[in-house]
Amino acid sequence: MATTFGGATVLVVIASVMMGASVAYPGWNDNSGYAWPPRQDNHPTEVPPKKVIVGGSENWHFGFDYAAWAYKSGPFYVNDTLVFKYDPPSNNNTHPHSVYMFRSFWSYMRCDLKRATMVANVSDGAGDGFEFTLSQKWQFYFFACGESGGLHCSTGKMRFSVVSLPRPWKWHG
Repeated sequence: MATTFGGATVLVVIASVMMGASVAYPGWNDNSGYAWPPRQDNHPTEVPPKKVIVGGSENWHFGFDYAAWAYKSGPFYVNDTLVFKYDPPSNNNTHPHSVYMFRSFWSYMRCDLKRATMVANVSDGAGDGFEFTLSQKWQFYFFACGESGGLHCSTGKMRFSVVSLPRPWKWHG
């Protein structure tokens, strides 16, 4: 048995669905950036890049869990800048630090520095720190301290990875 609907019934159903949606979705009709069609002055802009100090107030040092820090501090986007701050070598600082970038996940997991690239030496983290900008879209970055033959990476938890995502957009209007 087939049931047919008249044109008036279909219009009533569509109108009630739209009315229910506008009540259920508070931004539907107030032009707060969610309304459709958008207002003429409603335009998107890229969320600006941010500078993030690696480790937050802990900076870059032996024994801090940077993998957990990166997980909590993400997501990271293209053109965000990571700032590595650490003390330069001195008489009372017997454990200097550096920053290496691994080419692969497997090198990172093994803390294999043979094919890693030094991006900051033991002096670069002094003062305002060393800045590294995440410049590639959808790229994984693998960082670690390369000092003491990889001991800081493997035992001292001085390693983390991030992925740079495309920058998000924010609607204004």
